[in-house]
Amino acid sequence: MNPVRQDLLNVLAELSAAMPDVRFGQLIANLSTLARGLSAEGLWDAEDEELLAAAQEQLTYFAEHAEKPE
Repeated sequence: MNPVRQDLLNVLAELSAAMPDVRFGQLIANLSTLARGLSAEGLWDAEDEELLAAAQEQLTYFAEHAEKPE
């Protein structure tokens, strides 16, 4: 397995933990939309590097918007 794919799988695990109510298929579809835009081809044509960047963007978003304990 190449390093990009391994990184992508690691980030997907982190996203899954951050969003337990989102099904895995939904997660992948959402990332492909972030990576390629809203099109049927986006899911099929998205490269691992594009999905990794989108997944990292999502993780950053959740980290910045996580509820902070009072």
